[in-house]
Amino acid sequence: MAIEDDDRPRKKITHEIGQDLSLLSVEELSERIALLTSEIERLREAAARKRASKDAANSIFKS
Repeated sequence: MAIEDDDRPRKKITHEIGQDLSLLSVEELSERIALLTSEIERLREAAARKRASKDAANSIFKS
């Protein structure tokens, strides 16, 4: 029994900064834009949490 392409698990999308984009399709580029956009948001949220934690600690020690 042959496995159809749709039944195979999709390869996880990864992106390497500076990689050659000429071999990627428009769909692949769009997927990477979505991936990187969500990663940027995740990084911003982590930075905001750390900043809030640092500010809270600083306010305790300044008192």
